[in-house]
Amino acid sequence: MRQARDHHDDHWPLWPFRKRTADPGASAPRRAASQLAAGVPVVPVLIVSAVVFVDTLGGSGLFWLPLLAAGPALAASTSGPRGVLCVGLLAAVLGGTLAAADGVPGRALAVVLSALLAVTLASALASALRCRREQVLAAVRSVAEAAQHAVLQPVPGTVGPFRVAVRYSAAAAEARIGGDLYALVSTPHGVRLIVGDVRGKGLPAVGTAALVLGVFREAAYDEPDLLAVVGRIERSLARNLGPDDFVTAVVVGHPTEGQLEMVNCGHAPPLLISASGDVTAVESTRPAPPLGLRALVGEPPCLEVLPFSDGDQLLLYTDGVTEARDRGRAFYPLVEGVARHASGEPEHVLSAVHDELLAHVGGRLHDDAALLLLRMQNTDRSRSAVGAVEGPAAGRLTAEEAGVGFPSGRSL
Repeated sequence: MRQARDHHDDHWPLWPFRKRTADPGASAPRRAASQLAAGVPVVPVLIVSAVVFVDTLGGSGLFWLPLLAAGPALAASTSGPRGVLCVGLLAAVLGGTLAAADGVPGRALAVVLSALLAVTLASALASALRCRREQVLAAVRSVAEAAQHAVLQPVPGTVGPFRVAVRYSAAAAEARIGGDLYALVSTPHGVRLIVGDVRGKGLPAVGTAALVLGVFREAAYDEPDLLAVVGRIERSLARNLGPDDFVTAVVVGHPTEGQLEMVNCGHAPPLLISASGDVTAVESTRPAPPLGLRALVGEPPCLEVLPFSDGDQLLLYTDGVTEARDRGRAFYPLVEGVARHASGEPEHVLSAVHDELLAHVGGRLHDDAALLLLRMQNTDRSRSAVGAVEGPAAGRLTAEEAGVGFPSGRSL
């Protein structure tokens, strides 16, 4: 996750002169001039210089001099108070010099310089307030990132018999925080994972995600039955969520070699990618309501069993991926995108899909998006690799149409 950018009230990365270290052997006036130049923004100085140049060529007296105020006014949006004052001082000196050369009356010159002084002081105040807001925003970003990191943790490349890769993008880019969640743990009952999407965004969504993941971590270790894990999450959310809040989620377990267990609670169907590269959307045979809403529906979830052998992959994702639209309002074709890159390493597959997704929407997502790819590797080589991680973070075929056989579902 990107770190919040440090904002300094005396320079801006793109606009001011580059800050140089003063030569210890230089004279005091030279060092003072170097420090002064370090805080002067480039574009406002160029504007002041252009006004002076035009006035010099035209010799038009007061006609161009009021435009010198554009220098400090623009500096307020790109530099700190010191830079604004430097531009204002430069404009006042040059304006007075030009006025004297053009024979401008003293009273008219006093009016122009007074207006320039007022604009400079107001711009310096606006610059100070802007820098203060940037510092507060940087602090808020740091807190948001700390909250996100408390829930999101780095994912190891190998967990049990699986290769794992994760990509997560929050729509609230200014806060670096979102409501999607994922977790993957190695337990005495096999590797278990969850991918979900909390209704809403921001810190309240992260709080709900943290609640879900905390219950999942405990239940995944304690409960031998995957449906019991889902039941504990449901009961916890029923006690803590509001009447309109819910969490869609897919919970997956790997109890034995050659198969996966899956419980889908109102979430987008995962994509099963066979070793040969075929991509199939795994639809639930009996859809269940999102977590937190079971009491309204009274429908228990159903446990699905998927065949899963060496080379097979399972992609879990949130609706921020499949609901991403381009300018023509067309959805991102996730199945086709995954099929194009399925033969690569898990990290490369998700990187390619994520890049395509950003290109499809024009560079910025409008909803949180999480992708988690699970690949079964050679079990003889991976049996000793055990780890744990947790964190928040198109056409479809039914299981019957895709020819995927499921044993009869059982419900909680």
